[in-house]
Order: sequence, then structure tokens, then C-alpha cells
Amino acid sequence: MEIKIVDNYDVMSGAAAEVILGELGRKPDMLMCTAGGKSPSGTYGFLAGKYREYPELFDRLRIIKLDEWGGISRDNPQSCEVYLQEKIVKPLHIKEERYISFDSNPKKPEEECTRIATCLKQNGPVDVCVLGLGLNGHIAFNEPGNFLQPHCHIAILSERSMQHPMAIKMGEIPSYGMTLGISDILQSKKIIMLVTGSGKKEIIDRFLSGKVTSELPASFLWLHEDVICLVDKKAI
Repeated sequence: MEIKIVDNYDVMSGAAAEVILGELGRKPDMLMCTAGGKSPSGTYGFLAGKYREYPELFDRLRIIKLDEWGGISRDNPQSCEVYLQEKIVKPLHIKEERYISFDSNPKKPEEECTRIATCLKQNGPVDVCVLGLGLNGHIAFNEPGNFLQPHCHIAILSERSMQHPMAIKMGEIPSYGMTLGISDILQSKKIIMLVTGSGKKEIIDRFLSGKVTSELPASFLWLHEDVICLVDKKAI
């Protein structure tokens, strides 16, 4: 794992965007897995700025959503879907056929996870996966526990996940999560971990220790051969 401690959030965001643009230059039709939340917002902003200069760079980019709150309305402004539409899908003009996305309120969540798993199998593996570090060490909705599920699945949301700003502002209570599994993430060719935010010093220290445990799902990234971990100095 390559760990870079940077001066602030903007530097972290710009550095992540440069890595993504470099990979996109090598593979114009790359599949990028995108997380929601504050951590990657700045990175998506940098990419949107690059689109305004060189829109042709993004003509073939494909995107798959990392996870989604389950049991909430599709147009809830705090859903991962609305977030990604506003931050990256619309700004980069990603057409429907180049976007793989969970439905936040499917009639049969198990079948929705199966559908996403099939789409990933047909289009993957992921070329670049953008992740944030959760307050309890989760990545996506792969929560701490005695074991981790390898592939796309329904997740029981932890109390810490329910403290996420998106959940707090949601106005309706998500009853579950849907997420790519830890094996799906580790099969990505390159992973960018963005570490920022207040109240995370303890979990950051545990993550950076390099000890791998299912009680800290993000620690499994130490098993991957190509991870860039960008750490906002203000978070530590």
C-alpha cells in the first residue's frame, strides 16, 4: 500500500483525481467504482472541472455505484443515487448504458443484488475503485463483524453507519444497505482510499497499523497489491 499524507482535503482530492485521469488515459473505457459521501466529493469536483476542458476524455468512461441505502425513496436527496447523479454522472455526461446502479427501493432486494453482481461479472472487474473510510472502519456497507461477505449482498446497517450525515439528513430511515462485497472490491485493479473527516483518528490509527481483521473491514485493503491511500493531515 502506498500511503501519502497530504496537507489538506483539496490536495487529497486533486491527487486522487490525477490518479483517476492517468488510468483513464491508459484505458478510456475503464470501469470506475464510485462511493458516496464527503470524502470523494472534492475528487469528483476536480473531474467535473476537467470535463469542462476536455469532455472527450470521458466519452467511454463507465461507472458502477459502490453501495446504496435500502428501503428509501429513489428520489431521496440523501440517497447515494441522487448524490452520484449530482456529483459525477451528470457532470461527466455518463450515459445510461455506461452506468450500473442499485435501485434504492427494489421490491426484491436479493434480486437487485443478484442483478448488480451479474452486471459486474459482465462488465468487470473494476479498473479503479474509489473508497472512503467509515467511522467504524467499514468500506461501503461491509460492516465490522466475525466475517465479511465476498460478493454483492444486503447489509445490516451498524449504528455507526446510521450516524453518517447522509442518514441523519435523510428524513426516512433506511432499513438495510446494498453493497459490493469485500472480494468484489479487492478484485479491482487499482484502489484509491480517501481518508478524511473529523472523529476518525482512532480508526485511522488502527487502519494504518496494517493489521488485517474482519473487525476493521478496510484493513483487508492491505492484501491488495495496488492501493493508494491518501490521508488528509487534518484528520490525524
